[in-house]
Amino acid sequence: MSLRKMICITCPRGCHLTVDEETLAVQGNTCPKGEEYGRNEVTDPRRVLTTTVRLVGAAGGCRLPVKTAAPIPKKLLLPAMEALDAVTVTAPVRTGDTVVRDLLGTGVDLVACKDFY
Repeated sequence: MSLRKMICITCPRGCHLTVDEETLAVQGNTCPKGEEYGRNEVTDPRRVLTTTVRLVGAAGGCRLPVKTAAPIPKKLLLPAMEALDAVTVTAPVRTGDTVVRDLLGTGVDLVACKDFY
């Protein structure tokens, strides 16, 4: 039996979880979110990517803060960063605007996190 220990990050409580990697049984959670987090972390870990991309034509900035609209597979974080190195956005741009659609075929969009005019 292979057990994996982790801390749940879905809420401020920070439950100490133990997940059986074979049966996906989760212990230590105090809510259903912890159980789901533990299982997902063992089978398909995902993270929200936050970074910046080049920005042209805006007063007061040359980098646009962006993030993925939903978590993407953890193994794609570095390839996504490499792909975003080639992205340049032209102002004006508003918070929530889609910067890249379907990032790396994940079905998740990259969106702007700040207004620039």
